[in-house]
Amino acid sequence: MGTGRTLALGAGVIAVATAYWALSGAAATWQYYLTVDECMDQAARIVGSRLRIHGTVGPETLEIDRNQQLARFVLTGERECVQVICTGTLPDNLAEGMEVVVEGYLERRDLVRGHKVMTKCASKYAAQGRT
Repeated sequence: MGTGRTLALGAGVIAVATAYWALSGAAATWQYYLTVDECMDQAARIVGSRLRIHGTVGPETLEIDRNQQLARFVLTGERECVQVICTGTLPDNLAEGMEVVVEGYLERRDLVRGHKVMTKCASKYAAQGRT
């Protein structure tokens, strides 16, 4: 096999491997989230599974440690709620009544262990023409 073919084959292998890793990483960020109600409806089937869950931080439930590395709160949906314990760096704007997406896993039917909380910035999503 000539040098040109060897280089082309090597470049092809590298390109395929890079594309595979890129798609694998991107697929994790494309993961759909479940609402609290959907999660509770499927809880028996998804206990122990990684998930993203969307809901509202319940009133008078948010507790954040002084190091901003641990938060406990109830995540509420339309008809269901679930306790959340989240470790790691927390968003500065995390507050009661705020819509959030928690990334983690369902430890048991009534508890989500999170490692990431994503919040919406209210001003960023305000209707056009309003301030």
